[in-house]
Amino acid sequence: MTKAIAAPGRTLLNPQDHTLILIDHQSQMAFATKSIDTTLLRNNAGLVAHAAKIFGVSTILTTVAEKSFSGPMFSEIKRAFPDADVIDRTSMNTWEDPRIADRVNQIGKGRIVLGGLWTSVCIVGPALSAIDQGFEVYVIADACGDISTEAHDRAMDRMVQAGARPMTSLQYLLELQRDWARTATYDAVTGLARELGGAYGLGITYAKTMFGGGEGGH
Repeated sequence: MTKAIAAPGRTLLNPQDHTLILIDHQSQMAFATKSIDTTLLRNNAGLVAHAAKIFGVSTILTTVAEKSFSGPMFSEIKRAFPDADVIDRTSMNTWEDPRIADRVNQIGKGRIVLGGLWTSVCIVGPALSAIDQGFEVYVIADACGDISTEAHDRAMDRMVQAGARPMTSLQYLLELQRDWARTATYDAVTGLARELGGAYGLGITYAKTMFGGGEGGH
C-alpha cells in the first residue's frame, strides 16, 4: 500500500545539493536575444543570483570573451557576488573548459542548475555534457534566452528530452525556501521577492502595507 510521508520529493532542490552555474549573461549576447524581454531577463537573472546568495548555494559565474567581444556580466548578478572569481572562456560549451570541471569537482555536488545566454548553444552544451557524465541537470528557463522563441523552445525541448528538469526563476527562489517557518531566510526571501518578484512581490508589499499580512504568521 502506498503511504504518504510528510517529506519533500527527491527531485526538489535544496541549497546544499546543487551547484548553480550562470553563463554568459553579457551585453553582446543580450543584444540579439529575442525570446524574452531583456529587462525581464536581467531581472530574472538577478533574482536567481540573489536567491543563491541568500541560501549560500555553491555558484560558478562564467563569461565568454568578456574583454574582447561580449562585455561584462549583468550588474544584477555581480551585485549578488561582487567578489566572485568569474571564469572567462573561449569555448562556447562551458563544460569543455577544464577550469569549470575543476571547480565543479571541487564543490562536489551531483546536481547542476543552469541559466544563461543563449539557450541553444551555451546552455544546451553544458546541460547535455553534464547529463552524459551522470549529473542531474536543472535549467532555469526564464533566466535563459535565445535569438528567437523557436530557438529557445527547441533548445529546452532537447534538454528535457535528454533528462534535464526545467524550472523558473521565482520557482527556484521559493523551492529553496519551501517553508515560511524557516525564519532565518524569511525576511531576505520576501525582500528579494518585493524587489525582483514581479506581481508576486507587489502582492507581498500590498499585504504587508495595508494590513500587516505575511506568510506563516510573519
